[in-house]
Amino acid sequence: MQSNNLIRILKTPKYITGELLEKCLKDDRKSIQLLYEVCFGVLMPICMRYHANEEDARSTFNLSFLKIIKNLNESPALTSFIPWAKRITINTNIDEYRKQKAYNAKVTGKETERELEVQGSHHSNEGEQEIGYEMILKLVGELPEVSAKVFNLYVIDGYSHKEIAEMMDMSEGTSKWHLSTGRKILREKLEAMDKINELKVAQ
Repeated sequence: MQSNNLIRILKTPKYITGELLEKCLKDDRKSIQLLYEVCFGVLMPICMRYHANEEDARSTFNLSFLKIIKNLNESPALTSFIPWAKRITINTNIDEYRKQKAYNAKVTGKETERELEVQGSHHSNEGEQEIGYEMILKLVGELPEVSAKVFNLYVIDGYSHKEIAEMMDMSEGTSKWHLSTGRKILREKLEAMDKINELKVAQ
């Protein structure tokens, strides 16, 4: 793996072949380097969604890649390699978050789990359905850290609240609360942007 920033971005999975993976299993350094470059193009954007800066994202990507190489003999069929690698990367990001923050599942001492459950269950899914994907990624990066991670896991990566609760050591109600909070903030930001655009048009 290269230590500098000049890494080729190979986003096309066509570079991943059975022969390449076999050579990686045999510890062929050139093959491992090529797999690293392909994975960087595919998995680094995932890490960037979970971190505020490139340095932390790159560090987590490297940890993820090491896990991929270490468990390569357990990887699924070739056509499922990328989804398998993505899941490892997402789990690694969450694991690192838990280690660094030791997040307390209670949002505040005043709100009960029942209150959180009610707040989360009454919120619709219309918000993210009407937002463009690129705009979502930009605005999600501005959300509070925990709400951003829950939004990423639920809306973008497709995890259920039960799975998120287990991954982040929180209740399902807390997960729903963070999702609800994230959606509310996103809508407020979009409304503010719309008002700014309306003023520009009117000028």
